[in-house]
Amino acid sequence: MNDGFDFAFDFDLDGLAPADAASEEAVERFWSGDLTALSQHHTTPNGSHSFVVTHDQSATWGIPGAPQVMAIAVARDLTQFTYTLETSHHATVPFAQNWLVERGCPPEKIAKIRDDLVKPADDLTLWVERQIRESGTLYKVLDNHTSDSAPCETWTLTRDSRADQAPIRVFHEEWDHDAGTYTMREGAFADVGAARAWLDDRSGPLPEPPEYSDHNGAVVRARIALARSAGASAAPKADLVTPRTPPAVPVHRPVQGRLP
Repeated sequence: MNDGFDFAFDFDLDGLAPADAASEEAVERFWSGDLTALSQHHTTPNGSHSFVVTHDQSATWGIPGAPQVMAIAVARDLTQFTYTLETSHHATVPFAQNWLVERGCPPEKIAKIRDDLVKPADDLTLWVERQIRESGTLYKVLDNHTSDSAPCETWTLTRDSRADQAPIRVFHEEWDHDAGTYTMREGAFADVGAARAWLDDRSGPLPEPPEYSDHNGAVVRARIALARSAGASAAPKADLVTPRTPPAVPVHRPVQGRLP
């Protein structure tokens, strides 16, 4: 796979016609876009489906704070010589991956990111990302924001349908371009107003979700840390079943960077 995003080559649409107006319009938008593939999976042997996560460089020229990660799902009907194409923008890669998993992509396939991109800074980042990727419809996204300048970060404001306490969750990703790493953290709030207040003033640390703590309020560190060499997708999916407890990791300063 090359660094650029060659739509016709990657999706093999030669000889196929769009099945509907939405698919036709989506293809037309790509010709004026500037997409770089971050992760992709193409089904075999018949190649009926393609799932791709891309960085949409054109989003940086538009509305400030707009999401820059695009998920693309293609379904080909090789008997009718047609295809359907869906797209969805997200602030972070795990939410784009989640959208594709919900459309039939195996999570362990789309979890594999290009080797030349920035790396997760720690095992907790891997764990939070995998939690998002395999969460199904657990999180309803309410808002998001992407910043290319200091602080280089994204945040996604969500409602956790499973949480009895502090159901509003903020997923905060921050990049360190110099180190070539990034962190992802999850914060919990009683309501949207409290979450937005934290995002506006950052007067304290991101509050940990209640399920990160035991009955005494101490942070649970009983979970074995995920091996970075294996990656987050190597752990059994059952590990995400309640109670959700993060792996033991050293404390890291917030960090910043997606594309090198």
